[in-house]
Amino acid sequence: MAAVQPPRMATLQNPAKRLKPKARFNWVVSDWIRKVLGWKYEWQAKLTGRGYYCGALHGESEYNITINSDRTVSCNCQDYDGAGHMGDLRKNTFEEIYFGPVAQKLRDELARGKMPIPTCTRCGDLKRLPARDAQPPAIRLPHRGMLLENTVRCNVDCTGCARETAAGLRVDKQLQMSLADMEQMAELMRQLGMKQIFYLNLGEPFLSPTIAQELPLLRRKNPDCRIVTSTNGVLLNTDAKREAALNFSHIVFSVHGITDEMSEKYMHRGSFTKAYAAMQAMAEYRNARGLTQPILEWKYLLFNWNDHPQHIARAIEMARAAKLDFISFWPTNNPFYGISWRWRLGRLKHVGVASWKGREVDLRAEGQRGTATHPFLAAPAV
Repeated sequence: MAAVQPPRMATLQNPAKRLKPKARFNWVVSDWIRKVLGWKYEWQAKLTGRGYYCGALHGESEYNITINSDRTVSCNCQDYDGAGHMGDLRKNTFEEIYFGPVAQKLRDELARGKMPIPTCTRCGDLKRLPARDAQPPAIRLPHRGMLLENTVRCNVDCTGCARETAAGLRVDKQLQMSLADMEQMAELMRQLGMKQIFYLNLGEPFLSPTIAQELPLLRRKNPDCRIVTSTNGVLLNTDAKREAALNFSHIVFSVHGITDEMSEKYMHRGSFTKAYAAMQAMAEYRNARGLTQPILEWKYLLFNWNDHPQHIARAIEMARAAKLDFISFWPTNNPFYGISWRWRLGRLKHVGVASWKGREVDLRAEGQRGTATHPFLAAPAV
C-alpha cells in the first residue's frame, strides 16, 4: 500500500474564483445541466399530465428544509442563490413561513408541472405525482428531519461548493448564529417534535467560537433527537470541542483521499493529515469514556484521482486503525471532470455493501455490525 504523504502546503485557489464560485467552469456546466433537466421535466409533465410535488414541502422528508445562520428559511440544502428562501424567522413564525405564500407558490408550480427553481431538478425530494391530474399529498409540518446552520463561514474551499455566494446573501451579513438565536432554534426543534437535526449546511460547524455552548444547549432541548453533523475535521482539534461533540449522535468527517495532495484537488486550504488526526483523536476521546456514540464516519467522495483499488483499500485500513465506525464512498458529479469512471462502470461493487450513499463499510464490533445506529433509524416511517 502507498504510504501516507507528509503534510504539504495547501493549494491556494484563485481569489476571484473563491469569492465567486458560480463563475467556475464546473458550476457553469452544472447550472446548464439544471436548465436542460428543467426543460425535460416540464415537457414530461406537459405530455403526461402528471405534475410534481416536493417531499420537503409536504412534511415527508428527513432533510432539505434549512434554517440558515441569519434565521432565514430555505426549502433546500443548496440554496446558494437565495431562490429557495421562503421567509425570515425574525419576522414570522415557522408555521407562518411553511404554510405561507412563498412556500405555497413553490408547491403550486410543481403541481402544475413547472420547476419553480433550478435546484428542484437535482433534488432528491422532487416527486412525480402518480397519475394524470392527481393531487399532491396533504401538507404537514416537518418532523422527520431539518437542517440547522450555525455558521456559513468555512475554513476550506471545495470545488463543488458555492458557499461564498450564499454567504453574501445572509441578512445583515449574519454569518454566525448567535447563542441566543440558537436557543430559540433549539426550542423550535423541540416544539416541532423533530426526530433528526442535521447540524450542518454550507459552513464548517466547528468554526463557530461558541460551539462548546451550542451543542449542550441543543441536546438539552432535544434529548432523544438524532443529531448529525458533517465536518472537514481540521478544527475539531481541542478537548473542549471533543467534549461538546459528544452531544452528537453521528459525526461525518468529509475527507476525500488518503494524502494531502489527493485531498487538496477538491478541498482547497484543507489538510488530510490534520483531518485524519482529528478522526483518531475523537475516537480515542469517545472510547476512553466507554461510549459508543457519536457514531464516527469517514465520508470519502469518489473522484477519478482517488478511486484506485489501492487507494480504497488503504482508506479502509486507515479507518479501521483510527477506530472509526464506518467509512462510506460517495459518487459525485461535481466537478464533472472528476467523475469516478470506476464507479460508473461498476468496478467498485466489491467494496463493502451498497447503500443510498454509494458503498459503505461497517467497521463496528461483531454484534453491532449491521444494526441501526440510532433508535429513530430502526423505527418504521411515520
